[in-house]
Amino acid sequence: MSKTTIVSMPGDGIGKTVLPEAIRVLDAVQFAAEYVHADIGWEFWTKEGNPLPERTIELLAEHKLGLFGAITSKPKNEAAQELSPELRAKGCTYFSPIVGMRQRFNLDVCIRPCRSFAGNSLNFIRRTAEGGFEEPKVDAVIFRQNTEGLYCGLEFANPPEIVREALAVHPKWKAFADTPPAELAMSMRLFTRKACERIVRAAFTYAQKHGYEGVTICEKPNVLRETSGMMEEVAREVKKDFPDIAHWSTNIDAQMMWLTKNPEAYGVMVAGNLFGDILSDAFAGLVGGLGFACSGNIGDEVAVFEPTHGSAPKYELLEPSIVNPIAMVLSGAMLLDHVGETDKAQRVRNAVGTVVSEGKVRSYDMMKLRGGPEAIAQGAATTTQVTDAIIAAL
Repeated sequence: MSKTTIVSMPGDGIGKTVLPEAIRVLDAVQFAAEYVHADIGWEFWTKEGNPLPERTIELLAEHKLGLFGAITSKPKNEAAQELSPELRAKGCTYFSPIVGMRQRFNLDVCIRPCRSFAGNSLNFIRRTAEGGFEEPKVDAVIFRQNTEGLYCGLEFANPPEIVREALAVHPKWKAFADTPPAELAMSMRLFTRKACERIVRAAFTYAQKHGYEGVTICEKPNVLRETSGMMEEVAREVKKDFPDIAHWSTNIDAQMMWLTKNPEAYGVMVAGNLFGDILSDAFAGLVGGLGFACSGNIGDEVAVFEPTHGSAPKYELLEPSIVNPIAMVLSGAMLLDHVGETDKAQRVRNAVGTVVSEGKVRSYDMMKLRGGPEAIAQGAATTTQVTDAIIAAL
């Protein structure tokens, strides 16, 4: 059997810890793959002035599939201070390598499943009218537009005259016209109809394929009339091609309240870049937190799968490691789905579910403990032990 080549990008912090654990699970489920290491992250920013080296771009362009761990990202001034001295006068500007990767390969469809596993002590519960408690099953899949919106990178500090002149044609600019340029900072929220159509159609297609009743657009069209309004308009057009799938709309602020009242009412959801980020993290909090939050970044040719947690550098050097590898393992399952190995993907998810429901092997977050070396003494499993349990359940 020929092997699938996957570009392995551990990145920073705990990304270096959890990605090998996911590969162990993929090997255990007998996925025929070989892994090619690629450089990405803070080390390459400080040493080379580029956190996403061209050699990594070339590997992704060649092999089309990537598994990604995590990156460290810092504000502009801190990033500049940590750059190697010989590079500081060369005009290097830090830009998130994962955002750059998404834009370089147009990985514009981000899929973030947030599903609860029975028996997880971190799952959302609520009080019933009779005074008891109930635990609704959460099964939300967020489709986040991945390359535009407020994360598109169109920002200005001390905007040049030509930018201010362009904005002067808008009547709302009058309130800022007398502000000195050095006291201005701006970020553009940019949507295109093409990208809106692609993310919405992907969501409706997913809902139809997986048996969801409808698709919810979660934006803010009552205030962001042009950008959110375009997403809503496109959704109404796309819905015509899916007569059996319902179309609903919510405002992002109201949605944050509703998801802690009746999260089971929501299935497939669509949002722009920032709102999708917020929405998926909020839903992740209902199913165990970022230790369970997986994602896939899908383009026309290239796809990269990653947990949505950060690099958590304070945990990187702990020995033994205590971080929860499940989000990375579930990201690996998403990769299996993407390449058509759906049976193997479901076996991985079932194994995770078995470990969680049995409750014999739990990482510190699953035990609601503070992170640190003392968590092991309090009964928390190590990262390796969690992976071992998943492999045993396979």
